[in-house]
Parts: sequence; C-alpha cells; structure tokens
Amino acid sequence: MILLQVHITQGDLVGRAVIVSWVTEDEPGSNAVRYWSENSKHKKLATGKVVTYRYFNYTSGFIHHTTIRNLKYNTKYYYEVGLEHTTRQFWFTTPPEIGPDVPYTFGVMGDLGQTFDSNRTLSHYQLNSTKGQTMLFVGDLSYADDYPNHDNVRWDTWGRFAERSAAYQPWIWTVGNHELDFAPEIGENKPFKPFSHRYRTPYKASQSTSPFCYHYMEGETMRVMFESWFVKYKVDVVFAGHVHAYERSERVSNIAYNIVNGICAPVKDQAAPVYITIGDGGNIEGLATKYTEPQPGYSAFREASFGHAIFDIKNRTHAHYSWHRNQDGDVVKSDSLWFFNRVWKPVDDST
Repeated sequence: MILLQVHITQGDLVGRAVIVSWVTEDEPGSNAVRYWSENSKHKKLATGKVVTYRYFNYTSGFIHHTTIRNLKYNTKYYYEVGLEHTTRQFWFTTPPEIGPDVPYTFGVMGDLGQTFDSNRTLSHYQLNSTKGQTMLFVGDLSYADDYPNHDNVRWDTWGRFAERSAAYQPWIWTVGNHELDFAPEIGENKPFKPFSHRYRTPYKASQSTSPFCYHYMEGETMRVMFESWFVKYKVDVVFAGHVHAYERSERVSNIAYNIVNGICAPVKDQAAPVYITIGDGGNIEGLATKYTEPQPGYSAFREASFGHAIFDIKNRTHAHYSWHRNQDGDVVKSDSLWFFNRVWKPVDDST
C-alpha cells in the first residue's frame, strides 16, 4: 500500500485539535492515526473517514481525514499513519494557549503551483531562520485546471510536493479561483470538487455554514461589502493572492465613496488595514510584471518577484512582518514592517 500526500491543518477554534489527511492509492487501509506527546509513552488512536471522488476520466485514491482532539497546548506530538501496512511517522507542535500577549509566527504564501520556482519558494520558507509555526495559505494550490481536462493527477503531485512542510505544521487553507474546477464542458458541474474532497477546514468551529468564503471577479462588490467592517473593527492586515506579484499598501480606506459623490480615491486612514498581495509563490502562469504607473501613493512597496512572507506576532501591540525573495538569502528582508495593533497601540506606522 502506497501512502502519500500527508498534510495537517488546525481542527478547531482554539488550537487543541488537528486534522490529519493522507491518500492511499491502491486500497483504503486503516483510517486510524496513532499519536503521542513527546514526553509520554502512552499512545492513543483516533479514527476518521475515507472518501473518494471521480473527475472526468480521473479516479482519486482513498483520501483519509482524521481529527485528533483534546491535545495539550504548546506540546510536540508524534503521529503515525498507514498502521496496517506501510507505517509513516511525522510530528507537529500545538500552539500555545490563546492570550493577548502570546507570541506566534505564521508563514504566508499564495499561488504556489508546482514548478521550479514553486520548489524554490517552499525550500526558501523552510530554510528561513525565523521559523513559521503555521502556514497561512491564501489560495491557488495545484493549478490542475491549467492542464487539459483539469488533470487531477496534478492534485496528487502537488500533495506529494507540499508534504515536506504540510505534514509537520498546519497549513490553513483558503480557496482561490484555481480551486474552482467548474468545467461543465466536460460534465463537471460541482464547484471545488477536488479541493473539498482533499482538504478539510474546521469551518463549523466558527459557526460557519460553509467551508468557503469566496469572491472571484467581484473586487469592487467585495470592497463595498467588507471595507467598512475592516475599518470599523480596526483590522491590522489583509493578505490576498491571485495576482502573481508582491505589493504592500499603506493604511488606506475608500469608505467615503458612494458612487455619486465622486470621492473614489483611497485616502490615508490609520484605522484601516495594510493590504498585502502575496500571490508570488511560483506557479506555472509566471509573474505579473505590469503595475499601474506611476506608482500610486497608496502603494508602499511592490515588486514582481517570487517569494514568501513571515508574520511574527510578538504581543498584543507589536508584530513584525517580512517578505523574502527567492533570489536572496533567508536573512535578507526585501520588504519589512513593524505592525502596531490598531486597538492597543494605534500609532502611525506608515512607511
């Protein structure tokens, strides 16, 4: 039995559960996960579910999802999958207990794909001296839809590619347009079919009714819906992908615009978020090299290079953000910024 594509994600709202997923190719095998903490000899079992799907002329392997619950905070756990046949062992560390001054470090990446540049991006992230504890992935995973008939073998190869990181730390998934896989011309009328079978999110923990919060080709509509909330509730930062380049904004808002008043230019607003586009993972479609010229006043930094970011939360008032280009050493911060929380320390952090 071949067991591949192991990945984990957070399994609840507070960090005491992990969803373990993997694929077996020729037979289902065991759907159990054996796990234990680093300093314990007591091993436990958790069992889950197995799903499969068909997409055009492709039939998936047996996709396993098992949730491990009631974990201790800030603890290293080992886990094993494939218990009846080829057992493979991995590990992860749970986050610390939630608190206003608890430090935690996120990697940030998007539009990764599976190319030479994708491999450089993931390797660069893994070698970064500031170690991300969880990956915030902002969408567009495998780019299977860029191949004839949405070649779902590309989902398998991407799962194997990402395993070297995603099996050891949670990757928090967001869907992009390349996860849609809506192709009625080949009889595929269910959106997100491959993604929803392969990647699970704990959406019910936040009382959501759907694992997707998705807007595509609705940029202005989405801005009108969400921007006033971002400003009202003092959101610090918004990460997005899709555009295959890097850009960071100043704190700006456009909430005065109401179609008829003509006030359609963003203005500096210290209650507004910083917007960061980080769709520069390395996918097959390449970089988006055309920017608006001259550089708008709201744009603090922009560059068409592949890379990843680190968002290092220090406490309730401070977080350090850095963007790392693939062509540089990990210690090089091509763009960086100290964030001051809009509620606890709302000082001007413009650059």
